[in-house]
Amino acid sequence: MHFHQSLLSILQCTTPTSKIEQFKAFYRCYCDDSVTIARMDVSSAVVFERPSYASFCSVVSPQAVPKRRNLQSPQGQIALLHAVAHIEYSAIDLALDAAYRFSGLPRAFYDDWLQVADDEVRHFEMIEGLLKRLGSGYGALCVHDALFEASMRTAHSLSHRMAVVPRYLEAGGLDANEQILQRLSRLPHDAMLQSIKEALEVILREEIEHVAKGDRWFAFACAQEGIDKEAYFEIIDHYYPTTFERKRTLNTAARLEAGFTCKELSRIALEPVC
Repeated sequence: MHFHQSLLSILQCTTPTSKIEQFKAFYRCYCDDSVTIARMDVSSAVVFERPSYASFCSVVSPQAVPKRRNLQSPQGQIALLHAVAHIEYSAIDLALDAAYRFSGLPRAFYDDWLQVADDEVRHFEMIEGLLKRLGSGYGALCVHDALFEASMRTAHSLSHRMAVVPRYLEAGGLDANEQILQRLSRLPHDAMLQSIKEALEVILREEIEHVAKGDRWFAFACAQEGIDKEAYFEIIDHYYPTTFERKRTLNTAARLEAGFTCKELSRIALEPVC
């Protein structure tokens, strides 16, 4: 089984069922050392024109995605779960794309991002199971392609990819997840809300390690390129101008565990946080 060709095939799957089935078969072979990793010419890597979910999801601007206001209603719960399912499904492709696109790196890099993909598959299946309990499923609501766009815009640089995807977007997910959990904890007890809360707690716990992997490989890329990790702020400002000009509520404990420093967090939050 050829590493890059197999990953490209999985990335191009146009249904969750086929993507997940192909990935699980591939990952079993990878873990059994039955996959050949050969160096790929980076210039030959495909830059995708549209996300793999575009064939079954209606893609709209982020502002047009359904809001999740009343989490005590089935509609509000579906909106929340669908948003999380979309993040987790997108994260499968993000992890696979990192392994596919960046060639000639230590074996540990591919171990890390395929393990992340395996986690994201499990997260997606867990959230979609809750959607089905509510009579819905992934693809029922419209979605945005911001994560896909970020991956393609950083396809040229390992340092930029690790800065933008794990250390910015996924780290932001640590903040958002904690805020949703706090919101859920204030609502009256309900069986579905409890199931959602438990699922989000699993995702939060495991996403910390995903961000930590991004932190380690960002440091590796910076060392390779001869730049300081402080370049993180310049990189993020390039893609998301004014990001560091407004105060943000951070999940400080999770971000520290994932590799951020107090100095970084204070700069991100625009106030001392630890």
